[in-house]
Amino acid sequence: VQKGLITDTFTPVLKDKLARFPSEILGQTTPGDDMEQITADILKFIENGADIVVCSGGMSVDPDDRTPAGIRQAGTEIVTYGAPVLPGAMFLLGYLEDVPVVGLPGCVMYHGASVFELVVPRLLAGEHMDRKTIKCLAHGGLCRGCKTCTYPNCGFGKG
Repeated sequence: VQKGLITDTFTPVLKDKLARFPSEILGQTTPGDDMEQITADILKFIENGADIVVCSGGMSVDPDDRTPAGIRQAGTEIVTYGAPVLPGAMFLLGYLEDVPVVGLPGCVMYHGASVFELVVPRLLAGEHMDRKTIKCLAHGGLCRGCKTCTYPNCGFGKG
């Protein structure tokens, strides 16, 4: 995406999902796999008053995925890297200066109901989520992938 070789299809999905809530997007960067730039971008958004920092891309276990390391390097206190939710197992949540920093897995782009829908609205509402809260998402944490999605009128996330 950073080099223009791949069309960014994640940002429009995130903007659509965030538009459901009273929120304002302060900006967007595309640091690619540059860990120093990921860190600098996170710190800049917090300096500019972000209430939450959302990172996407590079969240899997591939050795060249640098987003989790960039989040850590910013000084983020990691609550969890992994969630008992499908889709959304490679979700990361941490806090930097009481600002939630999330690393969203690619599945958020492809599923109408994912870890995003279970966690991000709560963070936007000001809830501080800890490891125990994330672990509790396991009960009801499996989206059945119904042909016609009826979320939130289903069992997903209803632990």
